[in-house]
Amino acid sequence: MLELEKVTKTFGEIEALKDINFEVADSEFVFITGASGAGKTTLLRLILRELLPDSGKIELDKEDISKLPSKEIPRLRQKIGVVFQDYKVLSERTLRENVEVALAVIGLNRNDWEQRVNHVLKLVGLTERADLFPAQLSGGELQRVSLARALVVNPKIILADEPTGNLDWETADRLMDLFEKVNSEGKSIIMATHNRQIVDKMNKRVIELGGGKIIGDSGSKVKIKPEKEKK
Repeated sequence: MLELEKVTKTFGEIEALKDINFEVADSEFVFITGASGAGKTTLLRLILRELLPDSGKIELDKEDISKLPSKEIPRLRQKIGVVFQDYKVLSERTLRENVEVALAVIGLNRNDWEQRVNHVLKLVGLTERADLFPAQLSGGELQRVSLARALVVNPKIILADEPTGNLDWETADRLMDLFEKVNSEGKSIIMATHNRQIVDKMNKRVIELGGGKIIGDSGSKVKIKPEKEKK
């Protein structure tokens, strides 16, 4: 479903990612781990096509997304939902309106909004909070708003960038239960995190980045040789 082949990305003299190769299957849950600066966020931005690789290719459903013309990007974004660490909600809009924004972006007919929004709000347990504003919600609730907004476009993949980074353990644990429920309903999830406690508890595939390279992949059949330490 998603395939990255020999993907490299540099920023000036800094090689953020080098020779990245992996596949993600339909309905698979994958953690992307690594220290700060390892390339996790850059990798997600490449998959979302916010960035273009310097070399290599990224295919979603056998389509090389780096070659898509600008007018086709909204179609791509219908296949990908995004959950951010800092929520990225609009403070002057209600919870419901924040979720509706995603449907406006993809150009869905307004007549179809209510059913979709009601469905995802129920899924994340926020139906009764729909008319509140972000300032009236807790951090855990705001992250559920972010998840609902990602789900409302009915994507194939959810990209999550450190979604539990601002949450306490109990709230993070409940949020991960939601992600697991979403995954069980057929969505692929690619989650960047440095929270080892969550990774260990979930027992999913883990791709570890180090210095812009894949240094471990629990789902790969190819043994990855560690680099020699520089003296």
